[in-house]
Amino acid sequence: MWSAPLPLELILLPTAMMDAYVTRRKRKFEPDKGQVDGEDDSTEVKLAMLASLHPHLDQDALLDILLAHDGSVAASSASLKVISPSKKPSGSVGSQASLRHFSNPVIAEDSCSSSKKIRSRLLSRRGATLHLYDPADIAEHTPCTVIHNFLPAEDANRLLEELLEESKSFHKVTFKLFDNVVSSPHTSGFYVGSHEELKTQKYDYVYNGSKLLDVRKITPQLSAVKDRVEEAVNREIQERIRTCYPGGKKLKHQSPRRWKPNAAFVNCYAGPQEHVGWHSDQMTYLGPRAVIGSLSLGVAREFRVRRVVPKESDSTKEATEAGKGRPQRHDQENEADSEGQIAIHLPHNSLLVMHAEMQEEWKHSVAPAQVIDPHPIAGNKRINITYRDYRPEFHPKYTPKCKCGVATVLRVVQKKKENWGRYFWMCYAGNVPGQEGCSFFQWARFDDDGNPIWNHGSLPRSETGPGVSHQSAT
Repeated sequence: MWSAPLPLELILLPTAMMDAYVTRRKRKFEPDKGQVDGEDDSTEVKLAMLASLHPHLDQDALLDILLAHDGSVAASSASLKVISPSKKPSGSVGSQASLRHFSNPVIAEDSCSSSKKIRSRLLSRRGATLHLYDPADIAEHTPCTVIHNFLPAEDANRLLEELLEESKSFHKVTFKLFDNVVSSPHTSGFYVGSHEELKTQKYDYVYNGSKLLDVRKITPQLSAVKDRVEEAVNREIQERIRTCYPGGKKLKHQSPRRWKPNAAFVNCYAGPQEHVGWHSDQMTYLGPRAVIGSLSLGVAREFRVRRVVPKESDSTKEATEAGKGRPQRHDQENEADSEGQIAIHLPHNSLLVMHAEMQEEWKHSVAPAQVIDPHPIAGNKRINITYRDYRPEFHPKYTPKCKCGVATVLRVVQKKKENWGRYFWMCYAGNVPGQEGCSFFQWARFDDDGNPIWNHGSLPRSETGPGVSHQSAT
Protein backbone atom coordinates (compact mmCIF):
# COMPACT_ATOMS: atom_id res chain seq x y z
CA MET A 1 0.00 0.00 0.00
CA TRP A 2 1.25 3.48 -0.90
CA SER A 3 2.19 5.74 1.99
CA ALA A 4 1.18 8.85 0.04
CA PRO A 5 -1.27 9.75 -2.76
CA LEU A 6 -0.14 9.06 -6.32
CA PRO A 7 1.52 12.06 -7.98
CA LEU A 8 -0.31 13.63 -10.91
CA GLU A 9 2.39 12.61 -13.39
CA LEU A 10 2.02 8.96 -12.31
CA ILE A 11 -1.73 9.02 -12.88
CA LEU A 12 -1.13 10.17 -16.46
CA LEU A 13 1.56 7.58 -17.25
CA PRO A 14 0.81 4.92 -19.90
CA THR A 15 0.54 1.32 -18.66
CA ALA A 16 4.12 0.33 -19.60
CA MET A 17 5.54 3.31 -17.78
CA MET A 18 3.27 2.60 -14.80
CA ASP A 19 4.77 -0.88 -14.53
CA ALA A 20 8.28 0.57 -14.61
CA TYR A 21 7.34 3.08 -11.94
CA VAL A 22 5.83 0.50 -9.60
CA THR A 23 8.61 -2.09 -9.94
CA ARG A 24 11.52 0.30 -9.46
CA ARG A 25 13.00 1.10 -6.07
CA LYS A 26 10.67 3.34 -4.11
CA ARG A 27 11.55 7.05 -4.24
CA LYS A 28 11.53 9.36 -1.29
CA PHE A 29 8.89 12.00 -1.84
CA GLU A 30 11.03 14.56 -0.03
CA PRO A 31 14.57 13.78 -1.19
CA ASP A 32 17.52 14.57 1.00
CA LYS A 33 19.45 17.73 0.34
CA GLY A 34 21.72 17.24 -2.67
CA GLN A 35 19.81 14.22 -3.97
CA VAL A 36 18.64 14.47 -7.59
CA ASP A 37 14.93 13.77 -7.82
CA GLY A 38 14.10 10.53 -9.56
CA GLU A 39 17.76 9.56 -9.93
CA ASP A 40 16.74 5.90 -10.05
CA ASP A 41 14.21 6.43 -12.85
CA SER A 42 15.13 5.57 -16.41
CA THR A 43 15.26 8.32 -18.99
CA GLU A 44 12.11 6.91 -20.60
CA VAL A 45 10.15 7.21 -17.35
CA LYS A 46 11.34 10.78 -16.81
CA LEU A 47 10.40 11.71 -20.37
CA ALA A 48 6.97 10.15 -19.90
CA MET A 49 6.46 12.23 -16.76
CA LEU A 50 7.42 15.43 -18.55
CA ALA A 51 5.32 14.53 -21.58
CA SER A 52 2.25 14.00 -19.41
CA LEU A 53 2.69 17.43 -17.82
CA HIS A 54 3.68 19.24 -21.03
CA PRO A 55 1.97 17.41 -23.91
CA HIS A 56 2.57 20.30 -26.37
CA LEU A 57 6.31 19.49 -26.53
CA ASP A 58 7.91 16.71 -28.56
CA GLN A 59 10.36 14.15 -27.19
CA ASP A 60 13.50 15.80 -28.60
CA ALA A 61 12.77 19.13 -26.91
CA LEU A 62 11.89 17.42 -23.62
CA LEU A 63 15.12 15.40 -23.70
CA ASP A 64 17.19 18.54 -24.25
CA ILE A 65 15.48 20.30 -21.35
CA LEU A 66 15.89 17.24 -19.10
CA LEU A 67 19.61 17.08 -19.90
CA ALA A 68 19.95 20.80 -19.24
CA HIS A 69 18.67 20.18 -15.71
CA ASP A 70 20.84 17.13 -14.98
CA GLY A 71 17.90 14.72 -15.22
CA SER A 72 15.69 16.51 -12.70
CA VAL A 73 12.01 16.18 -13.65
CA ALA A 74 10.96 18.75 -11.06
CA ALA A 75 13.44 21.39 -12.22
CA SER A 76 12.64 20.73 -15.89
CA SER A 77 8.91 21.02 -15.27
CA ALA A 78 9.35 24.19 -13.22
CA SER A 79 11.30 25.88 -16.00
CA LEU A 80 8.67 24.89 -18.56
CA LYS A 81 5.95 26.47 -16.44
CA VAL A 82 7.82 29.77 -16.59
CA ILE A 83 8.60 29.72 -20.31
CA SER A 84 6.65 27.59 -22.70
CA PRO A 85 8.63 26.82 -25.90
CA SER A 86 6.99 26.56 -29.27
CA LYS A 87 6.14 23.18 -30.68
CA LYS A 88 8.18 21.84 -33.57
CA PRO A 89 6.00 22.23 -36.69
CA SER A 90 4.95 19.01 -38.32
CA GLY A 91 7.18 18.11 -41.27
CA SER A 92 9.69 20.85 -40.47
CA VAL A 93 13.07 20.38 -38.87
CA GLY A 94 14.82 22.95 -36.76
CA SER A 95 12.31 24.75 -34.56
CA GLN A 96 13.21 24.49 -30.91
CA ALA A 97 13.38 26.81 -27.94
CA SER A 98 16.89 27.74 -26.89
CA LEU A 99 18.41 25.96 -23.91
CA ARG A 100 19.21 29.44 -22.59
CA HIS A 101 15.54 29.70 -21.56
CA PHE A 102 16.00 26.71 -19.27
CA SER A 103 19.38 27.52 -17.71
CA ASN A 104 21.09 30.02 -15.45
CA PRO A 105 20.53 33.48 -16.98
CA VAL A 106 23.97 34.58 -15.82
CA ILE A 107 25.62 31.91 -17.95
CA ALA A 108 23.42 32.81 -20.92
CA GLU A 109 24.70 36.38 -21.16
CA ASP A 110 27.75 35.39 -23.25
CA SER A 111 28.07 32.97 -26.13
CA CYS A 112 30.71 31.10 -24.15
CA SER A 113 30.52 30.91 -20.36
CA SER A 114 34.26 30.52 -19.80
CA SER A 115 34.62 34.28 -20.24
CA LYS A 116 33.07 34.59 -16.77
CA LYS A 117 35.25 31.78 -15.43
CA ILE A 118 32.17 29.53 -15.39
CA ARG A 119 32.78 26.04 -16.72
CA SER A 120 29.41 24.66 -17.76
CA ARG A 121 29.26 20.87 -17.84
CA LEU A 122 28.94 19.10 -21.15
CA LEU A 123 25.21 18.50 -21.52
CA SER A 124 25.47 15.40 -23.65
CA ARG A 125 25.33 12.06 -21.85
CA ARG A 126 26.77 8.63 -22.64
CA GLY A 127 24.69 6.86 -25.25
CA ALA A 128 22.47 9.92 -25.90
CA THR A 129 22.35 12.67 -28.51
CA LEU A 130 21.70 16.29 -27.55
CA HIS A 131 20.11 18.29 -30.39
CA LEU A 132 21.06 21.96 -30.62
CA TYR A 133 19.51 24.54 -32.94
CA ASP A 134 20.11 27.94 -31.37
CA PRO A 135 23.50 29.53 -32.39
CA ALA A 136 24.11 30.67 -28.80
CA ASP A 137 23.67 27.10 -27.51
CA ILE A 138 26.00 25.79 -30.22
CA ALA A 139 28.73 28.30 -29.34
CA GLU A 140 28.27 27.52 -25.63
CA HIS A 141 28.54 23.74 -25.80
CA THR A 142 30.61 22.92 -28.90
CA PRO A 143 33.81 24.15 -30.62
CA CYS A 144 31.65 25.64 -33.40
CA THR A 145 29.69 28.75 -34.22
CA VAL A 146 26.83 28.92 -36.72
CA ILE A 147 25.45 31.80 -38.78
CA HIS A 148 22.00 31.14 -40.23
CA ASN A 149 20.86 32.81 -43.48
CA PHE A 150 24.48 33.64 -44.18
CA LEU A 151 24.12 34.77 -47.80
CA PRO A 152 21.37 36.80 -49.43
CA ALA A 153 18.78 34.27 -50.59
CA GLU A 154 19.42 34.90 -54.29
CA ASP A 155 23.18 34.43 -53.92
CA ALA A 156 22.74 31.21 -51.95
CA ASN A 157 20.43 29.82 -54.62
CA ARG A 158 22.81 30.75 -57.44
CA LEU A 159 25.70 29.05 -55.67
CA LEU A 160 23.57 25.98 -54.98
CA GLU A 161 22.48 25.69 -58.61
CA GLU A 162 26.05 26.05 -59.84
CA LEU A 163 27.37 23.35 -57.50
CA LEU A 164 24.49 20.96 -58.19
CA GLU A 165 25.55 21.04 -61.82
CA GLU A 166 29.20 20.55 -60.81
CA SER A 167 28.29 17.64 -58.54
CA LYS A 168 27.11 15.57 -61.50
CA SER A 169 30.80 14.87 -62.22
CA PHE A 170 31.97 14.43 -58.61
CA HIS A 171 33.60 11.14 -57.56
CA LYS A 172 33.79 8.97 -54.48
CA VAL A 173 37.16 8.77 -52.76
CA THR A 174 38.63 5.26 -52.43
CA PHE A 175 40.90 4.39 -49.52
CA LYS A 176 41.84 1.52 -47.23
CA LEU A 177 40.17 1.15 -43.84
CA PHE A 178 40.58 -1.81 -41.43
CA ASP A 179 42.52 -3.64 -44.19
CA ASN A 180 39.55 -3.30 -46.56
CA VAL A 181 39.28 -1.08 -49.63
CA VAL A 182 36.24 1.18 -49.23
CA SER A 183 34.72 4.20 -50.95
CA SER A 184 33.46 7.34 -49.27
CA PRO A 185 29.67 7.30 -48.72
CA HIS A 186 29.30 10.59 -50.62
CA THR A 187 30.88 12.32 -53.61
CA SER A 188 33.19 15.32 -53.63
CA GLY A 189 35.22 17.78 -55.70
CA PHE A 190 38.25 19.93 -54.88
CA TYR A 191 38.67 23.55 -55.97
CA VAL A 192 41.60 25.99 -55.96
CA GLY A 193 41.98 29.61 -57.05
CA SER A 194 44.34 29.54 -60.05
CA HIS A 195 45.83 27.31 -62.73
CA GLU A 196 49.20 27.42 -60.96
CA GLU A 197 47.61 26.22 -57.70
CA LEU A 198 45.76 23.54 -59.68
CA LYS A 199 49.03 22.24 -61.09
CA THR A 200 50.70 22.28 -57.65
CA GLN A 201 47.81 20.40 -56.05
CA LYS A 202 47.88 17.70 -58.70
CA TYR A 203 51.60 17.01 -58.58
CA ASP A 204 52.80 18.02 -55.10
CA TYR A 205 50.04 17.42 -52.56
CA VAL A 206 49.05 14.01 -51.20
CA TYR A 207 45.70 13.01 -49.66
CA ASN A 208 45.00 9.66 -48.01
CA GLY A 209 48.44 8.59 -49.24
CA SER A 210 47.87 9.34 -52.94
CA LYS A 211 47.57 12.23 -55.40
CA LEU A 212 44.30 13.94 -56.29
CA LEU A 213 43.47 13.45 -59.95
CA ASP A 214 40.38 15.66 -60.02
CA VAL A 215 41.40 19.20 -59.04
CA ARG A 216 39.28 22.06 -60.41
CA LYS A 217 39.62 25.80 -60.76
CA ILE A 218 37.28 27.72 -58.52
CA THR A 219 33.87 28.45 -60.05
CA PRO A 220 32.51 32.01 -60.42
CA GLN A 221 29.98 31.66 -57.58
CA LEU A 222 32.46 29.93 -55.25
CA SER A 223 34.87 32.77 -55.86
CA ALA A 224 32.21 35.43 -55.25
CA VAL A 225 31.30 33.91 -51.88
CA LYS A 226 34.88 33.32 -50.70
CA ASP A 227 35.50 36.90 -49.49
CA ARG A 228 32.29 36.90 -47.46
CA VAL A 229 33.27 33.63 -45.82
CA GLU A 230 36.73 35.04 -45.05
CA GLU A 231 35.30 38.12 -43.33
CA ALA A 232 32.77 36.14 -41.31
CA VAL A 233 35.22 33.46 -40.19
CA ASN A 234 37.84 36.01 -39.08
CA ARG A 235 35.16 37.89 -37.14
CA GLU A 236 34.06 34.67 -35.42
CA ILE A 237 37.66 33.72 -34.61
CA GLN A 238 38.19 37.00 -32.76
CA GLU A 239 34.87 36.65 -30.96
CA ARG A 240 35.79 33.12 -29.90
CA ILE A 241 39.15 34.27 -28.54
CA ARG A 242 37.52 37.15 -26.66
CA THR A 243 34.70 35.19 -25.07
CA CYS A 244 35.87 31.58 -24.78
CA TYR A 245 39.61 31.25 -24.44
CA PRO A 246 41.47 31.74 -21.13
CA GLY A 247 42.52 35.35 -20.62
CA GLY A 248 41.01 36.35 -23.97
CA LYS A 249 44.13 35.05 -25.76
CA LYS A 250 44.46 32.66 -28.67
CA LEU A 251 45.28 29.01 -28.03
CA LYS A 252 48.83 27.73 -28.04
CA HIS A 253 49.89 26.80 -31.60
CA GLN A 254 46.98 28.81 -33.06
CA SER A 255 48.18 31.07 -35.86
CA PRO A 256 47.79 34.81 -35.13
CA ARG A 257 47.65 35.73 -38.80
CA ARG A 258 44.45 36.37 -40.72
CA TRP A 259 42.61 33.27 -41.89
CA LYS A 260 42.60 33.35 -45.70
CA PRO A 261 40.93 30.47 -47.58
CA ASN A 262 42.70 29.32 -50.73
CA ALA A 263 41.06 25.92 -51.32
CA ALA A 264 37.63 24.37 -51.00
CA PHE A 265 36.36 20.81 -50.75
CA VAL A 266 32.78 20.52 -52.00
CA ASN A 267 30.83 17.48 -50.82
CA CYS A 268 27.52 16.25 -52.19
CA TYR A 269 25.22 14.11 -50.04
CA ALA A 270 22.56 12.66 -52.34
CA GLY A 271 19.69 11.32 -50.25
CA PRO A 272 19.30 10.71 -46.52
CA GLN A 273 21.65 7.70 -46.31
CA GLU A 274 24.77 9.39 -47.70
CA HIS A 275 26.96 10.43 -44.81
CA VAL A 276 30.50 10.65 -43.43
CA GLY A 277 31.71 8.79 -40.33
CA TRP A 278 33.47 10.06 -37.23
CA HIS A 279 36.78 11.76 -38.01
CA SER A 280 39.03 14.75 -37.52
CA ASP A 281 40.12 16.67 -40.61
CA GLN A 282 43.73 16.25 -41.66
CA MET A 283 46.05 19.03 -40.46
CA THR A 284 48.98 18.13 -42.73
CA TYR A 285 48.77 21.27 -44.88
CA LEU A 286 46.67 23.40 -42.53
CA GLY A 287 48.94 23.16 -39.50
CA PRO A 288 47.92 22.80 -35.84
CA ARG A 289 44.82 24.50 -34.44
CA ALA A 290 43.30 24.82 -37.90
CA VAL A 291 40.07 26.76 -38.50
CA ILE A 292 37.63 25.69 -41.23
CA GLY A 293 34.60 27.52 -42.64
CA SER A 294 31.79 25.18 -43.75
CA LEU A 295 28.83 26.42 -45.81
CA SER A 296 25.75 24.19 -46.13
CA LEU A 297 23.23 24.44 -48.99
CA GLY A 298 20.15 22.47 -49.95
CA VAL A 299 18.69 19.78 -47.68
CA ALA A 300 19.13 20.30 -43.93
CA ARG A 301 21.21 17.60 -42.24
CA GLU A 302 22.66 16.90 -38.79
CA PHE A 303 26.31 17.68 -38.13
CA ARG A 304 27.35 15.71 -35.06
CA VAL A 305 30.29 16.35 -32.74
CA ARG A 306 31.71 14.49 -29.74
CA ARG A 307 34.60 15.25 -27.45
CA VAL A 308 37.65 12.97 -27.62
CA VAL A 309 38.23 11.22 -24.30
CA PRO A 310 41.86 10.09 -23.81
CA LYS A 311 42.60 6.80 -22.04
CA GLU A 312 45.51 5.36 -20.13
CA SER A 313 48.18 3.97 -22.47
CA ASP A 314 49.64 0.64 -21.43
CA SER A 315 49.27 -1.56 -24.48
CA THR A 316 52.34 -2.46 -26.56
CA LYS A 317 50.06 -3.98 -29.17
CA GLU A 318 48.24 -0.70 -29.76
CA ALA A 319 51.53 1.14 -30.23
CA THR A 320 52.66 -1.49 -32.72
CA GLU A 321 49.41 -1.30 -34.66
CA ALA A 322 49.67 2.49 -34.76
CA GLY A 323 53.15 2.24 -36.24
CA LYS A 324 51.74 0.06 -39.01
CA GLY A 325 49.05 2.62 -39.73
CA ARG A 326 46.20 0.40 -38.59
CA PRO A 327 43.38 2.02 -36.62
CA GLN A 328 41.90 0.19 -33.67
CA ARG A 329 38.34 -0.66 -34.66
CA HIS A 330 37.13 -1.57 -31.18
CA ASP A 331 38.38 1.81 -29.93
CA GLN A 332 36.46 3.63 -32.64
CA GLU A 333 33.25 1.83 -31.71
CA ASN A 334 33.61 2.14 -27.95
CA GLU A 335 34.59 5.82 -27.95
CA ALA A 336 31.65 6.95 -30.09
CA ASP A 337 29.35 7.12 -27.07
CA SER A 338 31.89 7.87 -24.31
CA GLU A 339 30.38 11.29 -23.61
CA GLY A 340 27.40 11.18 -25.91
CA GLN A 341 26.96 13.21 -29.06
CA ILE A 342 25.80 16.72 -29.86
CA ALA A 343 23.80 17.14 -33.07
CA ILE A 344 23.92 20.56 -34.74
CA HIS A 345 21.13 21.25 -37.16
CA LEU A 346 22.49 22.82 -40.38
CA PRO A 347 19.74 24.22 -42.60
CA HIS A 348 20.15 25.66 -46.09
CA ASN A 349 22.41 28.72 -46.26
CA SER A 350 24.10 28.24 -42.88
CA LEU A 351 27.81 28.87 -42.24
CA LEU A 352 29.47 26.74 -39.56
CA VAL A 353 32.91 27.70 -38.25
CA MET A 354 34.99 24.88 -36.78
CA HIS A 355 37.29 26.67 -34.35
CA ALA A 356 40.91 26.06 -33.34
CA GLU A 357 40.11 23.38 -30.73
CA MET A 358 37.99 21.28 -33.09
CA GLN A 359 40.40 18.98 -34.92
CA GLU A 360 42.60 18.20 -31.92
CA GLU A 361 39.97 17.69 -29.23
CA TRP A 362 36.75 16.67 -31.00
CA LYS A 363 35.46 14.33 -33.72
CA HIS A 364 32.67 15.16 -36.14
CA SER A 365 30.40 13.37 -38.59
CA VAL A 366 27.33 13.74 -40.79
CA ALA A 367 24.89 11.07 -39.67
CA PRO A 368 22.53 9.18 -41.98
CA ALA A 369 18.96 10.45 -41.74
CA GLN A 370 15.80 8.38 -41.67
CA VAL A 371 13.80 11.13 -43.37
CA ILE A 372 14.64 14.52 -44.87
CA ASP A 373 12.63 17.55 -45.93
CA PRO A 374 13.17 18.02 -49.70
CA HIS A 375 14.61 21.36 -50.78
CA PRO A 376 12.79 23.22 -53.60
CA ILE A 377 16.01 23.51 -55.65
CA ALA A 378 18.26 20.69 -54.41
CA GLY A 379 15.59 18.02 -53.99
CA ASN A 380 17.13 15.39 -51.69
CA LYS A 381 20.73 16.68 -51.98
CA ARG A 382 22.92 18.59 -49.57
CA ILE A 383 25.91 20.55 -50.85
CA ASN A 384 28.62 21.36 -48.30
CA ILE A 385 31.63 23.61 -48.98
CA THR A 386 34.57 23.53 -46.58
CA TYR A 387 36.86 26.51 -47.16
CA ARG A 388 40.43 25.88 -45.99
CA ASP A 389 43.57 27.95 -45.44
CA TYR A 390 46.58 26.02 -46.83
CA ARG A 391 49.63 27.49 -45.10
CA PRO A 392 52.76 27.90 -47.29
CA GLU A 393 55.07 26.72 -44.49
CA PHE A 394 53.33 23.31 -44.66
CA HIS A 395 53.88 22.82 -48.39
CA PRO A 396 54.74 19.17 -49.20
CA LYS A 397 58.30 20.16 -50.14
CA TYR A 398 58.90 20.83 -46.43
CA THR A 399 57.04 17.93 -44.82
CA PRO A 400 59.02 14.73 -44.14
CA LYS A 401 59.01 11.68 -46.40
CA CYS A 402 58.93 8.19 -44.95
CA LYS A 403 60.88 5.15 -46.13
CA CYS A 404 58.00 4.32 -48.49
CA GLY A 405 58.64 7.57 -50.34
CA VAL A 406 55.12 8.76 -49.51
CA ALA A 407 54.52 12.17 -47.96
CA THR A 408 53.71 11.72 -44.29
CA VAL A 409 50.56 12.89 -42.51
CA LEU A 410 50.42 15.23 -39.49
CA ARG A 411 48.39 13.89 -36.56
CA VAL A 412 47.87 14.58 -32.90
CA VAL A 413 47.74 12.14 -29.97
CA GLN A 414 44.06 11.86 -29.05
CA LYS A 415 43.37 8.42 -27.65
CA LYS A 416 45.86 8.10 -24.82
CA LYS A 417 46.62 10.35 -21.86
CA GLU A 418 50.30 9.67 -22.34
CA ASN A 419 51.60 12.38 -24.73
CA TRP A 420 48.02 13.62 -25.21
CA GLY A 421 47.97 16.69 -27.45
CA ARG A 422 51.43 16.13 -28.98
CA TYR A 423 51.76 16.24 -32.76
CA PHE A 424 53.58 13.69 -34.89
CA TRP A 425 54.35 12.76 -38.50
CA MET A 426 53.68 9.21 -39.61
CA CYS A 427 53.57 7.06 -42.72
CA TYR A 428 50.25 7.07 -44.55
CA ALA A 429 50.99 4.54 -47.29
CA GLY A 430 49.07 1.90 -45.34
CA ASN A 431 45.84 3.74 -46.19
CA VAL A 432 46.46 3.45 -49.94
CA PRO A 433 44.88 0.43 -51.67
CA GLY A 434 47.62 -1.97 -52.78
CA GLN A 435 50.31 -0.54 -50.48
CA GLU A 436 51.65 -1.41 -47.06
CA GLY A 437 52.75 1.29 -44.67
CA CYS A 438 56.01 1.37 -42.77
CA SER A 439 56.75 2.20 -39.13
CA PHE A 440 58.05 5.72 -39.82
CA PHE A 441 57.32 8.05 -36.92
CA GLN A 442 58.57 11.50 -35.84
CA TRP A 443 57.38 13.94 -33.22
CA ALA A 444 56.47 17.31 -34.77
CA ARG A 445 57.47 20.60 -33.15
CA PHE A 446 55.88 24.03 -33.47
CA ASP A 447 56.32 27.42 -31.88
CA ASP A 448 53.49 29.12 -29.98
CA ASP A 449 52.08 30.51 -33.24
CA GLY A 450 51.92 27.08 -34.88
CA ASN A 451 54.92 27.58 -37.17
CA PRO A 452 56.89 24.36 -37.77
CA ILE A 453 60.38 24.11 -36.34
CA TRP A 454 62.38 22.63 -39.19
CA ASN A 455 65.85 21.13 -39.12
CA HIS A 456 68.40 21.13 -41.96
CA GLY A 457 66.00 23.19 -44.07
CA SER A 458 63.76 20.31 -45.19
CA LEU A 459 62.94 17.87 -42.42
CA PRO A 460 61.11 18.64 -39.18
CA ARG A 461 63.15 18.46 -36.07
CA SER A 462 62.30 15.06 -34.67
CA GLU A 463 62.37 13.21 -31.43
CA THR A 464 62.14 9.49 -32.02
CA GLY A 465 59.52 8.06 -29.69
CA PRO A 466 57.18 5.14 -29.16
CA GLY A 467 54.22 4.42 -31.38
CA VAL A 468 51.09 6.50 -30.91
CA SER A 469 47.52 5.37 -31.46
CA HIS A 470 46.35 6.02 -34.99
CA GLN A 471 43.04 7.63 -35.97
CA SER A 472 40.84 6.25 -38.71
CA ALA A 473 40.76 7.51 -42.27
CA THR A 474 37.61 9.24 -43.45
